This record gives sequence, structure tokens and C-alpha cells, in this order.
Amino acid sequence: MLKKILFVASAIALFSACGQQSSSSGNAQALEVEQSFGAPTTPDGAIPYAALRTQMGDRDSLPIKVVGRVGEVCQKKGCWMTIVAENTDMPEMRVTFKDYAFFMPKDLAGKRVVIDGFAYISETSVEELRHYAEDAGKSPDEIAGITEPLRELAFEAAGVLVLKN
Repeated sequence: MLKKILFVASAIALFSACGQQSSSSGNAQALEVEQSFGAPTTPDGAIPYAALRTQMGDRDSLPIKVVGRVGEVCQKKGCWMTIVAENTDMPEMRVTFKDYAFFMPKDLAGKRVVIDGFAYISETSVEELRHYAEDAGKSPDEIAGITEPLRELAFEAAGVLVLKN
């Protein structure tokens, strides 16, 4: 009987030590999520926004997860946001949300996020660019100064994770 008790106690101690070791090492590498929006996703496999152009190569679109910092958010209802690359001069990327199914908090600027969806090359019309500028609260002079369409990298997110900074 004593042997059984010692065996069970040893097994419990062994399993509990193994569980603690693997969970603590996994948390050190994982990105901590503060909030999620849209379709369920995880940060696993997300690449930095600065690496996206290289990853896309010659393709017009690519299903992918990207991590980056939010530049600005639509101040009318949170229906789009921009992602900026850290420590590079890469232009910001506009992110919209699949099927207009969810919105982002308007105070998200500066936070790191993981976006899961499709990166694609887009040509945005002057009319749409002016609409975005108006949503962002730009001045009438800034809005009137938009006179040419913009060919750019864009993203349609099905899910977004806001990371703990």
C-alpha cells in the first residue's frame, strides 16, 4: 500500500513539474492577447508587417497573418485602421474588415495587433481616398489635395488580436 501511495505521489510530482516547465517556456515566446475581434484566430505564424512585401513576392494577394502597430483608426465608427511598420520607412497599410462584420475601438492607435486575413494590391480611387481622409478627421484643404488614385498594399482582416504592449 505504501509503495502505491509513493508511486502515485511521485507520478503527480513528475507530471506537475513537466507541466509547469512547458507552460512557462511557452508563455515566454507567445504574444499576449488583450482583446480579439472578428473570426477566432491566434498569433501563431504572424510575420512582421515590414516583411510582408517580401513574403508576397509577385502575387496580387496572399492569405497571411501580420503583426504591426496601428497608425490610425476610422474616427467615425472604427470601420478601418492602418498598420505601420516599426523602424522602417515602409508606407502604412490600410486594413478593412471582412464583410464589414466588426469594428475596432477608436482609441487603438499605437497598439500592436495581429491581423489574420488577405493581403492584396489595391488601387484606391480619389473619391475613396477623400472619404478615408474625411473619416480620419483631415482638414478640408488636406481632403481637396487628394487628386490621384493610390496603388498600395492593403489588407482584409477576418480576425484581429490586440496585443498587450
